[in-house]
Amino acid sequence: MGSTGSAGSLELLLAERACERLILDFVHRLDLGDPGSVAELFTEDGSWQWPEGERRIEGRAALRAYFGSRPADRLSRRLMSNVLVTVASEDTADAVSYFSTHRVDGYGGGIVPAGPPVQVGHYEDRFRRVDGRWLIASRTLHLPFGGPTPKAAAR
Repeated sequence: MGSTGSAGSLELLLAERACERLILDFVHRLDLGDPGSVAELFTEDGSWQWPEGERRIEGRAALRAYFGSRPADRLSRRLMSNVLVTVASEDTADAVSYFSTHRVDGYGGGIVPAGPPVQVGHYEDRFRRVDGRWLIASRTLHLPFGGPTPKAAAR
């Protein structure tokens, strides 16, 4: 970021932590909260894309609709690891983070037998600070391991 000394180190640490928090907040909102609210974590012109799936969603309204359309009976838990944030400037940063996704559709409650993850991959994120707040400018999904979402067993 161009600064040296403890003030520069603290700014760097705070920027890294803010970006890490966005990565984790994203998956918490998808799994435990209101999925459409992940749009609030993006810049107004933010984007989410999956090149291999030929999907690209741009802008907060489109992101809200896309993530908010997930099935209401979907149970999911995403595990994030290996988060590496690189701050490029006072207002930009990049990150790579690994994820695995466990999920089923048709969830009606109770405990679902554990199975292997349906997805394992990584995200490449670009962050931008807007009016003092770090936000996701773009998120690209890379999915080398994936399969269909299984149906929960009938209860």
